[in-house]
Amino acid sequence: MYRTGGYTGDDRMCDLVCDRYAVLQVMSRFGIALGFGDKTIAEVCEENRVDAATFLAVVNMLMGLGVGADVSSEVSVRTLTDYLHNAHGYFLDFRLPAIRRKLIEAIDCSSSDVAFAILRFFDEYVAEVQRHMAYEEQTVFPYVESLLSGEKNTSYSMEIFRRQHDQVETKLRELKNIIIKYYPSGSTNELNGVLFDIFTCEQELASHNAVEDDIFVPAVERLASESPRAGRPEPLSAREREIIVCVVKGLTNKQIADALCISTHTVITHRRNIAAKLQIHSAAGLTIYAIVNNLVELSEIRETIHEPQP
Repeated sequence: MYRTGGYTGDDRMCDLVCDRYAVLQVMSRFGIALGFGDKTIAEVCEENRVDAATFLAVVNMLMGLGVGADVSSEVSVRTLTDYLHNAHGYFLDFRLPAIRRKLIEAIDCSSSDVAFAILRFFDEYVAEVQRHMAYEEQTVFPYVESLLSGEKNTSYSMEIFRRQHDQVETKLRELKNIIIKYYPSGSTNELNGVLFDIFTCEQELASHNAVEDDIFVPAVERLASESPRAGRPEPLSAREREIIVCVVKGLTNKQIADALCISTHTVITHRRNIAAKLQIHSAAGLTIYAIVNNLVELSEIRETIHEPQP
């Protein structure tokens, strides 16, 4: 039996997964791996450097358990931005390419004009999704980063985002209907399997948009309405401090990922956040920051510092 009330940080993460297996995708986008035993949601989030309130807000909304009226004041905008960034990677690098491969296997583009037209329709749809998500990556997320850094950015607002936030799942719904109504196929299992994936992806995109509309946009608008916090950037997380130490010691992104048991993509995301918070983009600058703030001893990094030759 599914529960009717929302999950809290005191619930066990394993119970959440068993009750609502769809949460596995949410966990991936937050960078939370399996193997957490009987720990609570709050404990698992803390271990993975994830803001628990943000995780719970997304989970409870996607599971149909509601979002509190004041959720915009509870969530971490940075954690939410990272979640949405990772969701983009899921759709563009995994989900949509996988559907395309299955679609090619299910329809014969070489002998059917209808099949070729369907594949072209799908590719046009993917290009539309790419444009939509590129706009968020190149315009919306940098705007959010500027707010988190304490800047009062008047050149953009979430109202502009609302007007341009078209529902990218609409065309996928149209593709689904075209296949059902107009493509004659003898390979029922293959084509039905593709249709099942398209139905699922349509729901996933709708959920993605709901997170943006109901949680992300209100949270960013609340952040934008606050007074500028010049000189008071968001503090570094424990994981970000660990990554700074690794960078200062000369480790590559791959070596950092292996050392901290996280993905290279997650390392890159953390480094982007560090640069936004500190406004420091070079290893040399991070070295000075780490020494001044007692993150490392000079003796720990002496071998990675190359003195100029006489």
